[in-house]
Amino acid sequence: MSYEGHQEDKAKVLSAIGGTRGLIDSGLPSIIFLITFNIWHNISRAAVAAVALSLIFAIVRLFKRETLQHAISGVVGVLFCALLARHTGKAADFYLPGLIINVIYACVYAVGNIAGWPIIGLLLGPILGENLAWRTNPARKAAYRRAGWLWVALFGSRLIVQYPLYKTNHLNWLGSARLVMGYPLFFAVAWGTWLIIRKVPTVKIEESA
Repeated sequence: MSYEGHQEDKAKVLSAIGGTRGLIDSGLPSIIFLITFNIWHNISRAAVAAVALSLIFAIVRLFKRETLQHAISGVVGVLFCALLARHTGKAADFYLPGLIINVIYACVYAVGNIAGWPIIGLLLGPILGENLAWRTNPARKAAYRRAGWLWVALFGSRLIVQYPLYKTNHLNWLGSARLVMGYPLFFAVAWGTWLIIRKVPTVKIEESA
């Protein structure tokens, strides 16, 4: 290990992405949508089931006095997806916003890397207490950039696999692909990101006299 305090930093990074609980809150409703639709072949019922599960997660967090940020964003996201699917009458459209988000993220992360402002650094810098000081350290900046390309690859691979399934309306394959390329790949890339940035010490912010 290159520097002390890495366990604390690791916890901060995990908290920044919502933690395991945050990922579950945002991912399970889409699985419930797919299962419910396959049972009843009814978009409305599937949509209600997905939204209801998101609301349950939010209520549980409220009673436990946990942060509602990820739960609320999950409810809003699932509600939008559900309304879109009901409006178009196409169950696969439940997954369309996710595809669009991946396009946006892939472009933003790629442009940030190319421009010398890796998004990973912008996100984690303030959390790890270095703010933008990492930009003055070539090694730290390069680490954030390498990690950024991992995320570009993640978002891009999702589009390459899932968009054709969406266009051909293969709902079950699309839902399965989203599941497989959701948690497993996310955790793999998040872990890869940590392995990259942990090798370079965080940049200390010089205090003015």
